[in-house]
Amino acid sequence: MNRRHFLAAGSGILAGAEAFPRKPPNIVFILGDDLGYGDLGCYGQQKIRTPHLDRLAGEGMRFTQCYAGAPVCAPSRSVLMSGLHGGHAPIRANAGTQPLAAEDATLADLLKQRGYATGGFGKWGLGDAQSDGVPWKHGFDTFFGYLHQVHAHSYYPDFLWDNERRFEMPKGSYSADVIFERSLEFVRKNRDRPFFLYQCGTLPHARFEPPDVNPYSDMPWTAGQKAYASMVTRLDTQVGLLRALLRECHLESDTLLFFTSDNGAHSGEEKGFEFFRSNGRLRGEKGQLYEGGLRVPMIAQWKGRIRPGTASDVPCSFCDVLPTLAQAAATGIPEGIDGVSLLPVLRGEKPPPDRYLYWENDAWIAGTRQLDESRLGQAARWGKWKAIRHRPEAPLELYDLAADPGETADVSGAHPDIGASMETFLRKARRVPRPHNLGDMQFIK
Repeated sequence: MNRRHFLAAGSGILAGAEAFPRKPPNIVFILGDDLGYGDLGCYGQQKIRTPHLDRLAGEGMRFTQCYAGAPVCAPSRSVLMSGLHGGHAPIRANAGTQPLAAEDATLADLLKQRGYATGGFGKWGLGDAQSDGVPWKHGFDTFFGYLHQVHAHSYYPDFLWDNERRFEMPKGSYSADVIFERSLEFVRKNRDRPFFLYQCGTLPHARFEPPDVNPYSDMPWTAGQKAYASMVTRLDTQVGLLRALLRECHLESDTLLFFTSDNGAHSGEEKGFEFFRSNGRLRGEKGQLYEGGLRVPMIAQWKGRIRPGTASDVPCSFCDVLPTLAQAAATGIPEGIDGVSLLPVLRGEKPPPDRYLYWENDAWIAGTRQLDESRLGQAARWGKWKAIRHRPEAPLELYDLAADPGETADVSGAHPDIGASMETFLRKARRVPRPHNLGDMQFIK
């Protein structure tokens, strides 16, 4: 959907929105980077300390079957911003060079039209400098951080982007802390008007390089394990500081807060993937279509409106974020998106009916403008059923997640009717993606 039609479709007030206050809430959406389903205490973690996020879950709703938009960064964020699932979203591969087009509309566009101050802080990944995909061309009044995802691989970069200006980093400054402080400034500056804070920092993404005294230094662990645990706890501390600021500004009751991760955890760099059980007992990791690559923690909290200490097992995906926040902000939900509003779930009402959820894993042909269709992986979920095809010519795998959340037993042979339904959906769920232009990597210039 082009930007003009997207925003026109979102210009009305939703039926049912009056159940929430007419004054739109502040919206804080915190996105961890490569944080696994099992990395938080409230999701079963026993070694890494996450007291602030555990407290957030106790004061809000914990989702147990939330899925990222894709098993890797850029396409997952594309789903989040567009409300389109991975077969329709504008960015499909983690090439790091394909920008949003000028006509692509985002969640920030919709909220800005509603009168929100909009700020993004962290890793964008949807358009490099001098492209049409930069965040200040897609609804964000303020952006501070990394534009290109490869730039975000270092916590000690020479510079960050402050909208279109280069911000030269003081020597030795830790980017995660500098970015986080900017997000706090945004809250202070906009405390008297509705604001949308998209806190998309890089913790605990590799490289695993915490900057100071490690709270796990006395543990009999490897250096990589200590570093990873420290970075997860640092993210948790930032969440606690942000919530403390909301309380200080008397904004807690006026703020809908979400916390999640852009995809599952990965096993690299001696991080202790199995030691920490970062993806819990789920199969797979980042970059894979099994549950460990897709299922992520998600917590929602809104004091006085979301019942504390609740949990939801409703299957949902990043494409549901845009319509949920649109309804919470009392804007219309644009037509033509794939997500549905989860506001009834947050209110403890009847959840949406079973529907198909979709993901894909696209591969890039190096040196070309094309995605490699011969390596396309697809996955779908419907009710308790999960189907995966790793390559177009590969057989379809089918799992009963209710009985087998670890995806240990392929039951496709026992349920050919379910497999046939999944086959039909997978054939229809995908549009051919636009060319992924190699472009320039402006961050190194």
